[in-house]
Amino acid sequence: MSTKKIAVYIHIPFCEHICYYCDFNKVFIEGQPVDQYLQMLVLEMQLWLKRYPDVEIPTIYIGGGTPSSLSVDQLDYLLSNIIKNIDLSNVQEFTMEANPGDLTEEKLWVLQKYGVNRLSMGVQTFNNRLLKKIGRKHTAEDVEETLAFLAKNNFNNVSIDLIYALPGQTLEDFEDTLKRALSYQLPHYSMYSLILENKTMFMNWVRKGNLILPSQDEEAAMFQLAIDTMKQAGYYQYEVSNFAKPGFTSKHNLIYWDNEHYFGFGAGASGYVDNVRYRNYGPIQHYLKPLQTNQLPILSEEILSIREQMEEEMFLGLRKSEGVSIARFEDKFQKKFTDVYGKILPELVEQGYISYTIGESIRLTQKGLFVGNDVFEKFLIDEK
Repeated sequence: MSTKKIAVYIHIPFCEHICYYCDFNKVFIEGQPVDQYLQMLVLEMQLWLKRYPDVEIPTIYIGGGTPSSLSVDQLDYLLSNIIKNIDLSNVQEFTMEANPGDLTEEKLWVLQKYGVNRLSMGVQTFNNRLLKKIGRKHTAEDVEETLAFLAKNNFNNVSIDLIYALPGQTLEDFEDTLKRALSYQLPHYSMYSLILENKTMFMNWVRKGNLILPSQDEEAAMFQLAIDTMKQAGYYQYEVSNFAKPGFTSKHNLIYWDNEHYFGFGAGASGYVDNVRYRNYGPIQHYLKPLQTNQLPILSEEILSIREQMEEEMFLGLRKSEGVSIARFEDKFQKKFTDVYGKILPELVEQGYISYTIGESIRLTQKGLFVGNDVFEKFLIDEK
C-alpha cells in the first residue's frame, strides 16, 4: 500500500495593517495573544499528525494574514516546531507568504535556517498611488529593496502577486506594473482580478457610490494583456491566474487544483482529508478554546459524495492549462468519463469553450478562460 500524501497549509491570521479589499480571516496584530496562538497551532498540528503517523508531506505553505508580521523569535518558534513534527526529507516545496517592507534580513535568515525554500510576496501593483488607494502600507521602493536583499542572500525562488481591475487603474497603469514586475525576472507570478467581497471596506464604498471600478471590458483587456505579456516573456500560464518559468510551478497550489488532500492548521483554515472538507473556527479565542482541552478546533465538516468529488475534480482541474486527465478521472472514480459528462461535452466544444481529446484530456480554450465560471457550472451533475 502506498504512503498517504497530505500537504500542509498553516494560517497566520495576524496583520500589521488591514487592506481595504481583503476578506481573509485576519486580525490586527496589536494586542493579540500571538505567542499563545503559535503554541496552540503547534498542538493542533501534533493532534492531526497523531491520527496520521505514516503520512508523507509533499508541500508546506504558511499563509495569512501576514506571516512575516511575526517577530524573529516568533518565526523561529513556529518553524523550529514545524521541523520537529514534520519530516522535511519528503517536502519538495516549503513556501511562506511575506509582505514587502515586513521582511528583514534577520527574518530571512530564520526562514533559510529551517528550510523555507520559496517566498510568495503580496505586491499587488507597482503604482504607489494605487497602493495607497487599496490600503497597502508598502511602496514600490519597498518591493525593490526586499527583492534586492533576497537576491543578495541567494534566495531566488520568489513569486509575486499582482491584482488588476483596481479602482482608478487604467490599462496603461497595469501595463507599467507588468513591465516593472517582469524586470526582476522572477520565476513565478500570480495575477488576480479584484473581487469585491462582503464585509470589506471596498464593498461598502462601492455600495455608497464612493468607488468606481474598471468596466468588465477593461478588466478583460487587462487579463488578456497579462496573458500576452507573460507569454512573450517566456512564462507558461499553467493555471488561470498563475504564470511560471519551466520547473517553477507552485507545487502546493497544484495540490488544490489536482483535488488532492491537505491539512489546514490555524484559525479559519480549511482542510481536505479522506474526502472530508473541514473548516476551523475563525475568531482567535474560539479557535484556542477547544485546543486548551486537546480537542481539534473544527467548526464544520462535510463528507463529499462521489458526485461532489467528481464536480470538484472538474472545476478545480479545469483551472489548469493542461486540464483534466480522463485516465486519472476514470481511475480515481471508477466511472467512464463519457457516462458522467458525455451529454454536455458537444455543446461546450461547439461553443469553443473547451477542447476535448477523447480518452486523453479536457481543457479550457483561450475563449473559455474568460468565462471559466460559466463553463464550470456545466459540470454540476443533475441528481435526477
